[in-house]
Amino acid sequence: MTEFLQQLVNGLAQGGIYALIALGYTMVYGVLRFINFAQGDVFMLGAFAGFYLGPTILRITGSGPSYLGAALVLIAAMATCGLIGVVIERLCYRPLRSRPRITVLITAIGVSLLLENAGQLVFGADPKSFPELITDRALEFPVSWGSLSALTITLSQVLVVGVTLALLLILRQIVRHTRIGLAMRALSLNPTAAQLCGINLDRVIAFTFGLGSALAGAAGILISIQQPSIDPLMGINAGMKAFVAAVLGGVGNLSGAVLGGMLIGLTEALVVGYLSPTYRDPIVFAVLILILLFRPSGLLGRTEREKV
Repeated sequence: MTEFLQQLVNGLAQGGIYALIALGYTMVYGVLRFINFAQGDVFMLGAFAGFYLGPTILRITGSGPSYLGAALVLIAAMATCGLIGVVIERLCYRPLRSRPRITVLITAIGVSLLLENAGQLVFGADPKSFPELITDRALEFPVSWGSLSALTITLSQVLVVGVTLALLLILRQIVRHTRIGLAMRALSLNPTAAQLCGINLDRVIAFTFGLGSALAGAAGILISIQQPSIDPLMGINAGMKAFVAAVLGGVGNLSGAVLGGMLIGLTEALVVGYLSPTYRDPIVFAVLILILLFRPSGLLGRTEREKV
């Protein structure tokens, strides 16, 4: 039972990372009805933004590894990735908005490959050691119930779960209680009617890309705090698993993206703990196949009928 609870803790921490990336997928799909496959690579850029900005920010604050320095690095990486998301939308996707969806899909794959190869060219293909933003340590929680023994939770795991929850609450407030959030919801329901009501589609879509990319940048910082080794291809696997999470929860549903991310993280942790790390990726992608076969709309998604 102790090992089971330990794996649940590990899975929640990893699931929070997938949830943040999956939210970018689901927001863009909700507005434009296509998958931005470059989301995982923006996650990688967030990690490298922290890699280059982190030492400078820590030097300016003059306190070494600290929560203040980590918070500033997180905000800087989110702002950087948000700007990158807006630029990608403006240069790559906006000119193709009236084209068939398959054209935009192929372009998204091309943007993903461009970022991966450009990352290897600019940053180098070898793994980099992420700077220490906080002093990580194990927090032991004594449990004396039945056969349970102490649980070990690291400070970085607590930080990842806490920051993820805070960002999800902020996102919910933006979507539910702001004018731009109302415009996003209107655009997802009926773009033509939203435009007739005076909503600037270009501004709303750019904001959606920027917000989703900022969340991916935050995920890049959080995963680097947990696993301080980054490389230009780190976004491939994480991006695909976040896509599986978005499909599992229901693409276009924000709550579904969070649920899917947590479920994928828990599935990974349990497979690693009870079977073998070798089966981690195959089982996750088997989940994608099963959900597409038996519930294509996802756990919280709705089946939409299209008029011919």
